[in-house]
Amino acid sequence: MRDGYETREFWPFECLRCLHVWEEMYVVRRLADDHGNEVEVWLSSGVPVQPPWVGASCPGCGDYRVTSFPTGYLARHPELMAAPEPEPVAATAAPAARPVRAPVVTRTPLPGRLLVAVGAPVALFVGYELYRNLVVAAPVHH
Repeated sequence: MRDGYETREFWPFECLRCLHVWEEMYVVRRLADDHGNEVEVWLSSGVPVQPPWVGASCPGCGDYRVTSFPTGYLARHPELMAAPEPEPVAATAAPAARPVRAPVVTRTPLPGRLLVAVGAPVALFVGYELYRNLVVAAPVHH
């Protein structure tokens, strides 16, 4: 006879290529047999799948460079989740003044600290090389 239970787990992910953030829900069935052997079966939409840490791919760009957050991370940081799509406006008798444009997708800019961390050593190296070649190595005229 098998003994077991199932739980629902929400796994938040972020794509390292396009920075898309999303969350997936899994049902985890934990089963044990009469000999004490335990197994976990991961289900997504009722279909057995690999655990979330194996081969997750981004639904936005399809890249496999995906990282996961701790459970409940997105609940504490709602600014990372995309805003929900607005509800469509019911058709009215008023004529439309202008066509509706698609929303503009904005990308998160690189942090300034990263640019400083890369740029400062390069600037110091170039400055030192210029100083060494122009001032120190200049021939002395008598």
